[in-house]
Amino acid sequence: MDERNLTMLVDFYELTMANGFFENGRGDEIAYFDMFFRKVPDNAGYAVMAGVQQVIEYLEKLSFSAGDIEYLRDKRMFSEEFLQYLSSFQFECDVWAVPEGMPIFPNEPIITVRGPAIQAQFVETMILLTINHQSLIATKANRIVNAAEGRPVMEFGSRRAQGYDGAIYGARAAYIGGCAGTACTISDRDFGVKALGTMAHSWVQLFPSELEAFRAYAKVYPDSCTLLVDTYSVLKSGIPNAIKVFKELEEKGHRGAGVRIDSGDIAYLSKKTRKMLDEAGLDYIKIVASNSLDEYIIRDLIVQGAKIDSFGVGERLVTSKSEPVFGGVYKLAAVEENGEIIPKIKISENAVKITNPSFKDVWRLYDNNTGKAVADVITLADETIDDSKPYTIFDPEQTYKKTTLDNFTAKRLRVKIFEKGKCVYKSPSIDDIKSFCKEQIDLLWDEVKRFENPHNYYVDLSMPLWQLKNRMLSQLYR
Repeated sequence: MDERNLTMLVDFYELTMANGFFENGRGDEIAYFDMFFRKVPDNAGYAVMAGVQQVIEYLEKLSFSAGDIEYLRDKRMFSEEFLQYLSSFQFECDVWAVPEGMPIFPNEPIITVRGPAIQAQFVETMILLTINHQSLIATKANRIVNAAEGRPVMEFGSRRAQGYDGAIYGARAAYIGGCAGTACTISDRDFGVKALGTMAHSWVQLFPSELEAFRAYAKVYPDSCTLLVDTYSVLKSGIPNAIKVFKELEEKGHRGAGVRIDSGDIAYLSKKTRKMLDEAGLDYIKIVASNSLDEYIIRDLIVQGAKIDSFGVGERLVTSKSEPVFGGVYKLAAVEENGEIIPKIKISENAVKITNPSFKDVWRLYDNNTGKAVADVITLADETIDDSKPYTIFDPEQTYKKTTLDNFTAKRLRVKIFEKGKCVYKSPSIDDIKSFCKEQIDLLWDEVKRFENPHNYYVDLSMPLWQLKNRMLSQLYR
């Protein structure tokens, strides 16, 4: 897996179009493509950007092997000259991206690729695949972490993920979104996402008794012992046996770590468990809850007074079960003719599918009084937002409503990650990305972070971009 060449992980029409560009002498024309999404999963107020590092790794390794060329030659659809071009292929594009961990919103160009049309079109599939997947899981993880109100959340979903890449990169994305660690060991090895775990029910069942199973585990892990207490009965045997073992550890100079409840009425069982542990003088033992949890169940457990110190969340996180698709798209925004940028627009009977034309950038505006993010503005790339002057933003759904900001800071969101095919960006460590994500989410108003009916965060078009778009639409519908 470490040495996989993913160049051919591509929709076949990218290759047929590339061959068509080549045969028509248009392969070297400069094109601009934007990746953006139209809707946040779960009707949430924001999403979280993730997957940029894997996009970088993919673009750096783009090359066609001799086997790839032979496969395409056997299709008898591609010219020999085009196949020769692919055999010596070198990535030459410029790429801009929103950094990982940043909250993102619909219709913003979170990635832009500029370069020869063959190349800029060809990378569509993998950019979408990578960013769509990891942003989906990072977004879901962040919602679940927020629901836990400071209690650690562990990603436990490897065995239910959609394939091994879903497990590996899902764990990475979940960590960016705020999870404390993962059950997926390879994600610890490869990305530094802390691997966590204790025992399965089979461990308990393999011993003659539950007590013997607990003692055997405590013998091996005396200072990090977390016992799974619901194999038979949490209150009748699990907790009483766990208490015996923790007391035995104390007599030997050790302290156990916790108990895990994986079934039943977790709110009720956790309260009873906490009482039993405290009465035994084991108030330092933590209670971990798992079993088909999500942000709504976790929120309800906390409201009901459940005595839970941390959560293990599996399939509903790593698959984003409630809405398992992040609908990012990749659309042509402009071409260059003799060095001049010529904007392009896609129109549709469905208004939401009308694109924003030209080469663009994204700015975030922060209120200087509160430090909170108040709006994003999509501008033409050569625009600058002067935060020393008042700036008017419009409600994107009701354009007659407007707000004028006069004490704010404007920051560009995107960074350049490739220049003429060479990576010019040093990716932060996974821990720095995770910390950055938390810092940036904290800059959103709580109303934007609500689970139901969140505040509609403004994403406005600058006046020059709005005028360009409307002028192009007027000409097309004339």
